[in-house]
This record gives sequence, C-alpha cells and structure tokens, in this order.
Amino acid sequence: MSVPLLKIGVVLSTMAMITNWMSQTLPSLVGLNTTKLTAAQGGYPDRSTGVLPANPEESWQVYSSAQDSEGRCVCTVVAPQQSMCSRDARTKQLRQLLEKVQNMTQSIQVLDQRTQRDLQYVEKMEVQLRGLESKFRQVEESHKQNMAKQYKAIKAKMEELRPLIPVLEEYKADAKLVLQFKEEVQNLTSVLNELQEEMGAYDYEELHNRVSNLEERLRACMQKLACGKLTGISDPITIKTSGSRFGSWMTDPLAPEGDTRVWYMDGYHNNRFVREYKSMQDFMTSDNFTSHRLPHPWSGTGQVVYNGSIYFNKFQSHVIIKFDFRTSSISKSRQLDYAGFNNAYHYAWGGHSDIDLMVDEGGLWAVYATNQNAGNIVISKLNPNTLQIIKSWTTNHPKRSAGESFMICGTLYVTNGYSGGTKVYYAYSTNSSTYEYIDIAFQNKYSHISMLDYNPRDRALYAWNNGHQVLYNVTLFHVIRSEEL
Repeated sequence: MSVPLLKIGVVLSTMAMITNWMSQTLPSLVGLNTTKLTAAQGGYPDRSTGVLPANPEESWQVYSSAQDSEGRCVCTVVAPQQSMCSRDARTKQLRQLLEKVQNMTQSIQVLDQRTQRDLQYVEKMEVQLRGLESKFRQVEESHKQNMAKQYKAIKAKMEELRPLIPVLEEYKADAKLVLQFKEEVQNLTSVLNELQEEMGAYDYEELHNRVSNLEERLRACMQKLACGKLTGISDPITIKTSGSRFGSWMTDPLAPEGDTRVWYMDGYHNNRFVREYKSMQDFMTSDNFTSHRLPHPWSGTGQVVYNGSIYFNKFQSHVIIKFDFRTSSISKSRQLDYAGFNNAYHYAWGGHSDIDLMVDEGGLWAVYATNQNAGNIVISKLNPNTLQIIKSWTTNHPKRSAGESFMICGTLYVTNGYSGGTKVYYAYSTNSSTYEYIDIAFQNKYSHISMLDYNPRDRALYAWNNGHQVLYNVTLFHVIRSEEL
C-alpha cells in the first residue's frame, strides 16, 4: 500500500472507532441501563436490537446509533411517558444529553474538516510524488543513454588511437636515425673544411664515396618520408560544379614547378575531347580552355595525365593508349592482356569502368579484373614509356563490388560504394602482398562518385561527384625503416 492510501485508511478507521464509542457510551452518560428487548411471546429475541430503559416511564433512553452517508453520528432516543412529577429532572437530563451530543457533533465536524483537508493534501502529495517519480525515471534513463553515448564515443576514440601506438614507437627510432644523419653530415662538413686547408690529407676517392653513400641514404630516407599509410580523409572541398554526372579531372603530378594546368574530361564513353585549363584558378573562375582531340574515344573515367601525356583505355577494348600533349600524337599503345572490358568487370556504378589507370609515388598503375582471377581485382605496375607490365598482384576483392579505388605509396585503397554513405574499407599492399580491412570515413557529399584518384604531388584525392569537381586532403603516417643502417 502506498503512503497516501495508508493515511486515508487511518482516518476512516478513527471515524469508525468514534462512532462505535458513541453507540456504546451515550447511554451510560445519562445513567441508563442497557437491556435487550425480548419478544412478548415465546421468549425469542426480536430481529431489531436496541437499548431500552428498564422502566420506560421513568427516563430517556438511547434506542440506537448509526452513521449517515457523510460519516456523522445519528442517535435514536426513546422519550419516556410524560409525568408532571419528573418533568424537571427529565428536562435537565435531556438538556445535558443534547449538549453532549452537540459537543460531540462539533468535534466530529472539526475532525471531518481536518480529515477532508488532510485527504486533499495527501492526494496532492500523491500526484506530486508520482510526477517526481516519473521525472526521476526520465533522468535515470537519460543518464543511462548519455553514459552509453559517452562510452561509445570514448571507445571509438580509443579504437582510433590504438593504431598510433606502434607508429609512435617507430618515430622514436626514426628520431635517432635523423640524429645520426645530422652527425654524419657535420663530420663530413668538418672533413671537407680541413681538406681545403690540407690538400691530400685524406684520400679523395674515399671521401667521395662517403659523400655519395650518404647522399643515396638521404634520398632513400626522403623517399620513405614521402610515403605513408592512409589514416584519414578530410571533408570535401568543392572546386567547381560543371559537366554531366560522370567524368574525370586531374593535374599532372610530374609537371614542372609552376605548371598547375587542369585537365578535364566529361562523360565516360563516346567522347574524345580533353579540356586544358591554364591553372586551377582559371578552372575555378572561368570557362577559358584549350581543347585537345584524342584519336580514339575513351572508356570509363580511369584516365590519368602523367609527365605531359595522357593515358587512357580505348573505348570497347583492353588497349591502353599513351597520348603526348606536346606532339598531339600517340606515343605508345599496348593491350592489357586478359583484362576485362566493355562492362565485363566494371566498378559498382558501371560506366565502362573496367580498366582504371592511376599514379602514386611509385609510378603508373593499372587496376582491372580478369576471368583467370574470377573477376577479382588485379593490380599491375606499368612502365610509363613502354606500357609493359613490370609486375602484377592478384587480390581477393571482386571488382564489381568496389565503389572506386586509388593508389597511395604502393597500396590500393577500395571504397565500399559510390552512393550514399561511403568509406574506405579495403587495402592491398603491393609492398608486402597482403591485404587488410580498414574503416576510414569518407564523406560522399553529392551522393554519386564516378572518379576517385590520388595525386602524389598535391597529396590530395581528386573526385568527380555527381557533376561536382571535388578535392579531399589525406592524412598519411610516415615511418622511416632503419634496416639498412
């Protein structure tokens, strides 16, 4: 039983006790006897019982007492037969009895008012307690939800930070390596200074070899510093809105310093015109461009401009063409043996995207699929001059299930889709011939990606997203290996 109901029960019980006390006590207040009425005949008790006087002619008696619907005491009094001799005494007794009954009635009324007031207070308190209990329950549920969200966020952050631990350990060793390089450069500088003062004090060939060796090691170190493992992709930066839903755009990663020309190709088939913008600024703010006509239409959106030439897949074939912009002619073409074409093994979005050409810090690559590899992705390193395959790697990832892909530092990164929510979730390293499943967020701002390529000079991803030309910055972790030292 709740607290309010318990209080109501106590009040009602008290009123019942008062009523019972009155029914038993009022007769004795006036000095009357309590005898039971018996039947006139047969000695059987009457069905209705009451308190009758021993001598009905001599005094007033209380016949019965009860409660009305509002809880007040109601008494039935039997008046004695009138007698002139006892009128004054009876009147006095009656007056005393009435005064006592009135006093009792007033007390009961006061008690009833207090009881009603307490009952209202209890009911009000019950409503407030129930409301408070509901609020506490809401606060408790909200606290649990907030705690769960905070725990989930902390856990996700810890999962992000966990891969950094071995990287930080590598950086400790890398700092020692850089310090060692610094000391060797200082030693060689000191030796060269002394050599200027004392010619012939050292063997020139030995000194030259030491300098050359250090130079090679420093170049190797810088090359390793330029590469790293992809750990993050920034929010997209929209450069321009133009063209159809499908297409490709790019800059030349091997262009001379100051050359920021932009190359633009709208559509994925039955087109052979390439736009050349003088700079990124011109591309963003104007439509001033030079048009180059290719000898054949291209297939898909996997074209790439590399060292002054454009490499593309000839439409409806597995032929790769190298077209030199300086001479406006084909400098090389070669078949990519066994590669699927003409929508045999395209990306998930379709568009004749069977053969995807791309570049990274290591050079020119082709990503495609073959019947021999059951439609799974094949990665081939190409000679940019002859287009011959230097080496190939077969993966276990179906080409048709990939949204898009790009190469960074010899590792192929694959997205899980091209529309809606997208992430980079698969990586195959050609350096170790191993793969892993990853989870790198990738914001697909305009909901349909038909081209995604990495530019090693800009350290950025170029994307064609539903008629928008977009850039993404990437975060790489650089690790210097010291096995050769």
